[in-house]
Amino acid sequence: MNSLFLLRIKLSALSVYHGLLQTELFSSLYDLLGAMDNPPDQFALKWGRFFSALSSEESRAESLSDAVYNKVVYDDNVFTRAAAGGEAVDCDSSEAWSSGKTMEAVRKDLSTLRELSMLTPEDIIGAYPRKDEFGEDPLSILPTWECGTTEITTEGIVRFHMVNGCGEYAKYIAFVRRNGKCIPIANPDLVSLSSLEGYEEIRRPVVENTIAFIDGLPANNCLLYGDRGTGKSSTVKALLNEYCDKGLRLIELPKMYLSEFPDIVQEIAGLPLKFIIFIDDLSFQSGDENYTALKGILEGGIASRPGNALIYATTNRRHILNETFSARQGDELHLSDTIQESLSLSDRFGVQVGFLAPDRKIYYRIIHALADERCLPVDREELEKAAEKWALKKGGRSPRTAVQFIDHAEASLSRGLEL
Repeated sequence: MNSLFLLRIKLSALSVYHGLLQTELFSSLYDLLGAMDNPPDQFALKWGRFFSALSSEESRAESLSDAVYNKVVYDDNVFTRAAAGGEAVDCDSSEAWSSGKTMEAVRKDLSTLRELSMLTPEDIIGAYPRKDEFGEDPLSILPTWECGTTEITTEGIVRFHMVNGCGEYAKYIAFVRRNGKCIPIANPDLVSLSSLEGYEEIRRPVVENTIAFIDGLPANNCLLYGDRGTGKSSTVKALLNEYCDKGLRLIELPKMYLSEFPDIVQEIAGLPLKFIIFIDDLSFQSGDENYTALKGILEGGIASRPGNALIYATTNRRHILNETFSARQGDELHLSDTIQESLSLSDRFGVQVGFLAPDRKIYYRIIHALADERCLPVDREELEKAAEKWALKKGGRSPRTAVQFIDHAEASLSRGLEL
């Protein structure tokens, strides 16, 4: 039997990793292996489709072995979830995970995928009976690929999932909750802690809390409150970029989807990763059902947060619940209870950090740091004067205002204009 025909049969028989056949890379290669009786133009068409899938942005690989490996480690199936949860550590034991037959199927799948990853252009064109119709050298017409040396072993795959999780949580670092799904963010904000000038001491408790969380030590939910544009959200995003290599992930949870928190808990509870559930720009009106929902999530709810998740929230209001003077001067018999209710949510965050608008000295420090980072050729005094005018026009000093000014300054200077 032709070896490529046999390999195609093995691909058809993928079981635990059967979902890979739905991807363009594996679907196009499957079709190419079945094109040995096609005329040259149809064979070349399928060859080109496979090469296009191999070289696509989705594959992000320089060789076939890398492309196959990436598909394997980012696949989401019953085995990868078990491996991520530490249930498939002893791969040599028939009782390591689920049943011996299931583990045997995994090994067969990975053996097939390993064989596939070593396939060369010469292997395929050499088995094509009508290759002479391409001319003296068919591979001078057809695009070729590198094979690579990435090895696919059961033990190596298990180790990967034990460290990185499985599926999209292994592939991406940031997600947003939308309509019942955690949707990956392919290009998250790349802000870094080192670029957030001027607030090092203020955000230190949040950084230290995050490090303790990653290290498996007791850690608290965090509330970052204060003036607009002071870097509250940027701090959370920068923490993700700083520690994603240590297993930190972020799921942004819009306030309207707070009721889906139990579903998120169930989804991430068994993964060997640390998750920040990020609620941005948090505030509530009196009587808002989401207010009660968040209180239950933070403390005392049936669906308590798992040990691998913390809630980080940002708000312009430390007390979160929008209040009116009439509420404080109301005719309730126990007015103090009403006031305490407005404070009870923020009190459930173990770490509370205030971000206030910078004074002139800190504002200039941020301006100069950003200008130095971008190598702007401008006099220090001139830069400060222009930055102050910009802040007045924008309604106040803030790190956000500073970044906007530096963007304007860079564009103006590059065109030979005055600040």
